[in-house]
Amino acid sequence: MRKIIVSMSLLLAAATAAQAKDSGLAYVSSEKDHAITLIDLKTLAVVGTIPTCKRPRHMQRLAGDTQLMVACSDSGRADFIDLASRRSVGGMPFGEDPEVFDVSPDGASAYVSAEDDGALNVFDLRSRTQRGSVPIGKEPEGVKVSADGKRIYVTSEVANMVHVVDAATLQVVRSIAVGKRPRRLAFNADGSELWVTNELGASVSIISVADFALRATLVFELKGMRADDITPVGLTLSRDGKTMYVGLGRANHVAFVDVASRKTRELVLVGKRAWGLGLNRDGSRLFVVNGLSDDMTVVDTASAKPIKTIPVGRVPHTVVLDD
Repeated sequence: MRKIIVSMSLLLAAATAAQAKDSGLAYVSSEKDHAITLIDLKTLAVVGTIPTCKRPRHMQRLAGDTQLMVACSDSGRADFIDLASRRSVGGMPFGEDPEVFDVSPDGASAYVSAEDDGALNVFDLRSRTQRGSVPIGKEPEGVKVSADGKRIYVTSEVANMVHVVDAATLQVVRSIAVGKRPRRLAFNADGSELWVTNELGASVSIISVADFALRATLVFELKGMRADDITPVGLTLSRDGKTMYVGLGRANHVAFVDVASRKTRELVLVGKRAWGLGLNRDGSRLFVVNGLSDDMTVVDTASAKPIKTIPVGRVPHTVVLDD
């Protein structure tokens, strides 16, 4: 009997872990509601909310995909959400006004932009303590770790630069001038290029990772719209590596950019201030968080057409998919 009970316990644990990893949900942080909205990815309907700390912004799944880490700017903390129970299971100090972060490939470290401090703060996720801070340009935001974990790239909105930090020494090894008010970053498929959105430059800068040279600047244009109203922020790469999706902010569109030719091939109308982007597992649907219309637009990537717009709470920031 004892063996049967133990076996049943193991089966239940395995089932819970599988549910946590592939819950079929999208998670959207709401800055004003201090909560995370849950959307069923099959029905595209809201199915619940999870309370969290104050002003949740950037989110990312941790190694093992059983927890979601949330940066809460007004609390100065990270919240850990268990994806199986859909509840907070603890937190840790995350520095003053944390916004965007990235996690090392081994899941041991979190690199967090500290806008007020003009620094990249480094945290040990195992001990849940801060282990370093790297002074960089004013108002850092976007953070991206290289695939090998050796470099961290950080945007500085005021300095108009991308700072390259050595992960071993926590020293800035290069500062690269890009466009005006750089925000977020994404690698191309083989990691040889770093794409950087320039919010006040209506553009994307493309940097060669090999020599840190600026290879190209892509300027976005929309008919009947001023350059000042085109404010790119979020971006993400398609699953086949051929298309970079770029949210154009106050232009209320998402650009489908051909990576090889570096040309915009589609412009898709979404909600107000297209901000954070997420892509489902097979790349068939793009999820666009609209910060000023308090909703999220789901776009069919094959046809470049919106499918549905879903209310997701006040001032949504980031979407994370668990499909």
